[in-house]
Amino acid sequence: MDLDDHLKATIRTVPDFPIDGIQFRDITPVLSDPVLMRRVMDSFEEHARTHAPTCVAGPEARGFIFGPLLAMRLNLPFIPIRKPGKLPHKTVSVSYSLEYGTNELQMHEDALGPGDRVILVDDLLATGGTVEAAASLISKAGAETVAALFLIELEGLDGRVRLGPIPAHSLVHLPA
Repeated sequence: MDLDDHLKATIRTVPDFPIDGIQFRDITPVLSDPVLMRRVMDSFEEHARTHAPTCVAGPEARGFIFGPLLAMRLNLPFIPIRKPGKLPHKTVSVSYSLEYGTNELQMHEDALGPGDRVILVDDLLATGGTVEAAASLISKAGAETVAALFLIELEGLDGRVRLGPIPAHSLVHLPA
C-alpha cells in the first residue's frame, strides 16, 4: 500500500472535537504503528534534505512529535515553538488565528539567527495560521523558513496561501 493510502486508512476522524463543527484528525493510530511512522519519517527526511536546512522547528504540540525525530535523522538542532508561558528564557511572540479561535506562539529569542535555514514540521495544515505565525517568529530572529512539512493537509481551507513563497509538502490530503 502506498503511503497516502496507508495514512488515509489509519488516520481517525473524530467529529465535533474540540468544539462542534470541527472534524478532528486523530493521528494517534499513526503514532502507534512503528512501520507507518518509519515511512512518514523517511518521506519527511527525503523532502527536508532537498532544502539544505540548518535546523528543524516544530510548534506545540504535535510538531514536537515529528520535529525532533526529523532533526535527529538530519543531525540538526530542534527548535521548540510553544504556547505562552512555557519557555523559561526571554522569548519573541506572535498571535495567530486557528480554525476555531486565536492563540499565541513563542520561541526563545536566541534560538535562531541570521543564516539559519529552518524546516518547519507539524502534523496538520488547515488554515495556515500556526505555520504562518511560526514562520513569522523565525523571520523575527533573522532566519529563513526554507520549507514546511505536514502529515495532513485539509483541503479547501487554503492554508498554503498563508505560507506565501514557503514551499510546503503534505503527505496526505483530506477533506476539511
